[in-house]
Amino acid sequence: MKRERLKEEGVLLRALICALAFVFPLFTFNSATAQIGNLVNFDKHLLHWGIQVGYTQSKFDLRYTEEAELREIMQGVTSYYAPGFHIALIGDLRLNDHFNLRCLPGVTLVTRELSYSWETGYLETHRLAELGRNVESVYGDLPIELKFRAHRYRNFRPYVTGGVSYGFDFASLRKNRNRTNQAIVRLYPSDFRYYMGVGFDVFLRYVKFAIELKMSFGLVDLKVEDPDIYIRCADYFKSRTFMLSFTFEG
Repeated sequence: MKRERLKEEGVLLRALICALAFVFPLFTFNSATAQIGNLVNFDKHLLHWGIQVGYTQSKFDLRYTEEAELREIMQGVTSYYAPGFHIALIGDLRLNDHFNLRCLPGVTLVTRELSYSWETGYLETHRLAELGRNVESVYGDLPIELKFRAHRYRNFRPYVTGGVSYGFDFASLRKNRNRTNQAIVRLYPSDFRYYMGVGFDVFLRYVKFAIELKMSFGLVDLKVEDPDIYIRCADYFKSRTFMLSFTFEG
């Protein structure tokens, strides 16, 4: 378990390093033009629009079942982070000098890995048992967030953000039945989450660019009750997602 945790942390660390490598040239350019004061009135606008694109890492927050029958044939089930993609539109409403209310409707392509550890004796008699499964989802998201911005320093302004989001999985297998030997993990399509993040705005000559790190946590159990052992192996499945995103607002 420790090795698995270190692997996940390594993935997130690499994502952060890539983000910093991408944005460093912007800081250099920004410092060279700091005296100009790019888009000095941008944050005074009541309403503005933008677009957000992001790289995601998602997995299930789950708990191994307490069911004695399953524990005899299965040693455990683990979920790992897997990559995905996010794109959204931004509607930003200025509340005052430091707070903005934002709506970011978008689409997120999500993959979550499940790994099943079977008892050796069970595998010898059930050679078609799945060792792993990728659960894919296509979420239509509707997040509402509150953004708190610190004081602007030249062309740079850090911020923190937090909010709630509703997501609907258009690729949900909720109504499917497992009629083969393949693992089918059926989930409810509706998901409610809360999230928090940090980022910074960089005021360029024509647009405001931002880089943001965000974590979201599912509030509801997505598991559909089913006699299939690939679902019964966990008491609940909740979503968890890390996102590195870039926004462009004008």
